[in-house]
Amino acid sequence: MALNARTKKKTSEYILFDVIYEDGSRTSNRKVPAAEVTGSDRDGAAKAFIEAQDRKIAEASGMPRGAIKTILRVGR
Repeated sequence: MALNARTKKKTSEYILFDVIYEDGSRTSNRKVPAAEVTGSDRDGAAKAFIEAQDRKIAEASGMPRGAIKTILRVGR
C-alpha cells in the first residue's frame, strides 16, 4: 500500500486555548505544542508560550497586544 505524501498532523500534537485579555478582547483556538505544556503548571507554561507568540506578532505588526487575563483550554 502506498503512503500518501501529504499527511495531516495529528491534532494531539497541539493543545488549543482561548485567550481572554485584560481589555476584554478574546482570541480563540490558539495552538500550543503539546510538548510545551509540561510540568506541574501546564496552564502557566501555555500562557508563557502564548505571550511569546503575542510579542512576535506585535513586533511584526507594530500593534502590541494587551496583557492576558486568563486562558481556557478548548475541548478537554
